[in-house]
Amino acid sequence: MGVLSSILTVVFIVVSILLVFIVAIQDEQSDGLGGVFGGAAQASFGSHTSSVVTRATAVLGAAFMIIAVFIALGNKAPSDAKLLNSVDSKQVQQSQTWWTGSPTK
Repeated sequence: MGVLSSILTVVFIVVSILLVFIVAIQDEQSDGLGGVFGGAAQASFGSHTSSVVTRATAVLGAAFMIIAVFIALGNKAPSDAKLLNSVDSKQVQQSQTWWTGSPTK
């Protein structure tokens, strides 16, 4: 699972950077960073720039959420039952002896 986790992490970082960039260039009535470029971004995409940028933002946002869920599921900790079954009773007694000074029964 290590290779898949690494690939998902790299894709997640790329999508995050693209999402930040696409949100930064959005021109919300000349208040965004899109105004810094002097309208060159709108000219390169044509007359439907706002719909292209809005659609790209939606796609990148959805990809960000989906990849985040898959990364979270891949890094999920083992359940408590498996964790408790993996602990040896001697280890528990030794830790109780250390903490209280005498073994508990």
